[in-house]
Amino acid sequence: MKIIKDRVSARKDEGFVVFLIGMRINNFWKIHKWFPIFISFPKMASELIKNQSLGYLGGESWFGRNIISIQYWESFTKLEHFARSKDLTHLPEWQKFMKKVGTNGEVGIWHETYIIKKGQYENIYANMPPFLLGKVGKLEKIVSSNNSAKKRVSKK
Repeated sequence: MKIIKDRVSARKDEGFVVFLIGMRINNFWKIHKWFPIFISFPKMASELIKNQSLGYLGGESWFGRNIISIQYWESFTKLEHFARSKDLTHLPEWQKFMKKVGTNGEVGIWHETYIIKKGQYENIYANMPPFLLGKVGKLEKIVSSNNSAKKRVSKK
């Protein structure tokens, strides 16, 4: 990706949802417990990328003992629809997890959801390629009207 050699800020014209989801491998030697969950992440991501009507805007993932995905969604309603739909990948994968692992402590999973109202966030990127919200929002160069965090947060 091309580095943007300016200070920029990402804006969205509407509110959006930030969804953090991940897993923690508690017992590396129990690959039969954590690997099926690990490989379900790319399946779900592929489905979201292919079907834009689901409301997924984009995101980034990191892998290690703790796996984390930061995702941006159009709305909580669309995120919840994806999570609960019997016809999409998440719900069957969740059911498999609960049956195979449940609460036995071998694999940790978690998520956090943040509903962001229009103008109630701020960000800055310097010498970066488009990243996180900068990939899904409109990038604007930092100028005098938006050159501080306080100025970038709109109370409108």
